[in-house]
Amino acid sequence: MCGIAGYFGHSLPLNDRLQSASRSISHRGPDGEGFYTHHGLRGQSVAFVHRRLAIIDLDPRANQPFRVDNKILILNGEIYNYLELRVQLKSLGHHFHTASDTEVLAKALLQWGLDAQKRLEGMWAFAWYDEGTGELLLSRDRFGEKPLFYYESDGQIYFASEPKAIFALLGRTLPINLTQIRRYLVNGYKSLYKGQDTFFEELKEVPAGSYIIYSSSNPRNVFYWRGNFNQQNEKLSFNESVEAVRTALIRSVELRLRADVPIAFCLSGGVDSNALISIAARKLGYNVHGFTVMNTDLRYEEREFVELSVNELGLRHTAIPLTTEGFLSNLRSLIRGHDAPVYTITYYAQWRLMEAVKAAGYKVSVSGSAADELFTGYFDHHLAYLAVIKNLDRILHDNSLINWQTYVQPFVRNLYLQNPNYLIDDPTRRDHIFLDAEIFSSMLKEPFNEAFRENTFCNDLLRNRMANELCHECVPVILHEDDLNAMYYGIENRSPFLDTELFTICQSIPTRHLIQNGRAKAVLREAVRTIAPDVIVDNPRKVGFNVPLFDYLDVENPIVHDELLSDGVIFDLVKREEIESLLSYQQLSNSRSKFLFNFICAKFFLEESVDLI
Repeated sequence: MCGIAGYFGHSLPLNDRLQSASRSISHRGPDGEGFYTHHGLRGQSVAFVHRRLAIIDLDPRANQPFRVDNKILILNGEIYNYLELRVQLKSLGHHFHTASDTEVLAKALLQWGLDAQKRLEGMWAFAWYDEGTGELLLSRDRFGEKPLFYYESDGQIYFASEPKAIFALLGRTLPINLTQIRRYLVNGYKSLYKGQDTFFEELKEVPAGSYIIYSSSNPRNVFYWRGNFNQQNEKLSFNESVEAVRTALIRSVELRLRADVPIAFCLSGGVDSNALISIAARKLGYNVHGFTVMNTDLRYEEREFVELSVNELGLRHTAIPLTTEGFLSNLRSLIRGHDAPVYTITYYAQWRLMEAVKAAGYKVSVSGSAADELFTGYFDHHLAYLAVIKNLDRILHDNSLINWQTYVQPFVRNLYLQNPNYLIDDPTRRDHIFLDAEIFSSMLKEPFNEAFRENTFCNDLLRNRMANELCHECVPVILHEDDLNAMYYGIENRSPFLDTELFTICQSIPTRHLIQNGRAKAVLREAVRTIAPDVIVDNPRKVGFNVPLFDYLDVENPIVHDELLSDGVIFDLVKREEIESLLSYQQLSNSRSKFLFNFICAKFFLEESVDLI
């Protein structure tokens, strides 16, 4: 909903730096601007910057920074259950002067203190300052939907929705984290959130589901929520699982349709986005407008399913054709906006989709992010499922193997994942994830080798894979790109699958129910049967979205060729002759295409990062 930035320390930033920070994130909040500064009794100084994207209570009375008594709040995000909290708070004697979720959050913090965070259903990054105690609270939502970066130096704390605003407050950029660049080049996007590193040295993010308290003493980082991945209820039947998911998902969509402005939907041919759109249209009576990027690669083409869904549901629909025009210059602009390389080429295409959403006049979009990680959706999930159920039910395993061979194996391109016993023979194997990493390491001037690692959330092989994807590998990447692409155009993106109750229900479902008859997302599919089109529910194919790099990149054009091979810092890291070799290919494997895209993004990032302030 907004952009925030701020400072806590012994000396306030100059006013022109506060103004510069505001300008740097103006795209996040074009509807309003606010500042707050304070010199505390204990010698600390505080500065808040807020840019508003007005979505709930459009009146200026809801502008921020928002004061309640001697406490000040700035919020980026939405508290979806604000109406229910408002009723509770009114019963406790609180009075309200706005119709905003911002005021509800402020009164909730006033009433319940830190425990208020546990009552919230939403996505948020907020700063809450108490003039009386001199304490600053920085909080981030459970799944990390809204970003919150921070930098600490000599007892001073700078924080913001985007790194560029921190640099504006500092008056300088931080050094590039070259280790993160090498990690990105060699191991790809799944390696980026394994630790605390960002693309700038000493720049960190407040961890999802946590808060940091700053005062005159040392800062405290506390997790108010950690996902529990050990909740399987073996007594839960398949039908009971389906009913629980249906109820929770409908409620989640209902909450996320709360807005005083129209909402757009991202639409693909898959069950994830169609589940949300169908619930909105058929269960909640919402006038849905779907937006789709149409692919040129037949391996990923979903046009037929999209059109079937549009016709059956009677949706307004806008198709956005892929265009190669201005690819490199646009990519540079996007990288400047992200303060980072773009993680995959998919998010370049998604950025163009958000451009169309903006052009149609929308300020909110809804996407199906995280369904794969909650319900199963990737090819390796099938193999982990086979490994788990082989130890539970041999007959179920044998039938599932036949279904896998019939419905899944024909579409699998990763050689490792074509072997149904891949994870049965060795449950620790992860060669399919950092694919060709050794080759890419050899393309660097100094080889980079970092073995794949994962956290242990539970003992179930499949559920532990999904938990790692949710917390460290896939969802943090998706949310980072979703937020930046949408906010580039002043759009708030909402993700109904990232709902606390829905998460808890998903973790209670026995693993044996997750995949049925060769179909991943079996519980989700049945939960939206009779709501979403049957042709979508019954389609077993995992399509996903990808864009062939050479569809965008004309490597035979000498101007393009020269730009990619022009001198730059990147060639202190990467062997130029290796890039020349890749550019000479007529066609690249999927992994090499990803490496070349990552090289381009890393090169542009290193060149553009000097102009971040």
